[in-house]
This record gives sequence, C-alpha cells and structure tokens, in this order.
Amino acid sequence: MKPREVAGGGRAVEVPPERLAGFFARFAERHDGIAGTEATPHEVRVTAADGASATATVPFGPLEDPSVAGLVAHALVPRRIALVVVRRGGHSVGIARGGRIEVSRTDRHLVQGRSAAGGWSQQRFARRRAGQARHALQDAAKDVFEVLVPRLSEVDAVVLAGDRRALGELREDRRLAPLFARAEPRVLDVGEPSRAVLEEAAVRALSVQVTLRDG
Repeated sequence: MKPREVAGGGRAVEVPPERLAGFFARFAERHDGIAGTEATPHEVRVTAADGASATATVPFGPLEDPSVAGLVAHALVPRRIALVVVRRGGHSVGIARGGRIEVSRTDRHLVQGRSAAGGWSQQRFARRRAGQARHALQDAAKDVFEVLVPRLSEVDAVVLAGDRRALGELREDRRLAPLFARAEPRVLDVGEPSRAVLEEAAVRALSVQVTLRDG
C-alpha cells in the first residue's frame, strides 16, 4: 500500500509481518542509526539520530515483550481472522488464516446515487435510496450473523474494513455484539466489497501500521 498522510503530520505505511524486521533495519540505515526506542504493550516508537521517528501500532495486542524484536515476533504469529467488509451497496465477509480465505460470502445491492432533481422528486428519491441502503445493511447483518458469529470461538481476531458509517449502523444490530466487541481498532480503507477485495483485506489485516515522521 502507498503511504497515506495522517493527522498531525507524517505518513502511515502498512508493513507485512515478514518485512517488519527489514523495515526497521532500513529505517536505521537511512537516518544515521537509532537514538532510542520507547515501547508499551500497544505501541513501539523508534527515534533515529537525525530526529526522524517510526511509530508502530501493535495489532492484535497487547504486546507481551514491548520491544522491536518482540513486535516482530508478535506480528509473525499465525492467526485466523474474521473479516467484515461493508459499504452501502454491498458486503463481503469471511474467515482467513495466514492471509488466505477459508470461507466467505459476498453480496451486492443497488443503492442509487444522489439525484439532481428538487422538490417532491428529490424527497421520493431520498426515501427510495434510504430504503435500498437499509435493505443492503440488513442483508449484511444476516450474513455476518450466519457466517462469522458461529465461528467466533475459532478466530483470534476480528478486522473491519470499508465505510465507517455503514459499519457503525451494522454495529447497532444486537446479534452482532460479540463480534464487534472483538474488533480491532483499525478499520481498513478498501474498495467496493468483492471476493478480490476480501482477499486483499485478508492480507492487509496481518500488516503492522507504522507512522513515519521527519525530524
């Protein structure tokens, strides 16, 4: 994934577990060595001699050994993950192990875009669009409940992806409370739900997010 700008300055990158040790080694090489490391069960921050920093958010925490080496070992642990990808017009849910999908279900629904018309036509259009979105989220909740909730005891974590507002509305379904209670704080930004997007999310879910800031 390309770096993305983050609030407060800096850029965030997603680093696959198998590349994490090399990432920190190259960071040290580019910035004249490491001046210090601060680590907690939830975050590992490395500060370089030139003032640059790399702050890793611990996935699937807390971290038992708060250190760079501990973070690398933690990230490399094999995990089975429940995935929920939701947007207004569709959803894709599944279970993945080691970045590979084991079981999944995907569905798409028509949710019309905005209308340029005004007056009563605009109001009718808005009601129809709201109804379509509600139906799509009801189907998403049904599939999450049928595919993922019965398997929660088999997974190590839950990772969400897609539209935060749609996920927020899905969270209101009481049947899904056990699943959302285990969801990771990070929400992956992905495209429209599909099997291919679910496979992408399965790989990215295992990555470690690192925020880079210049000195």
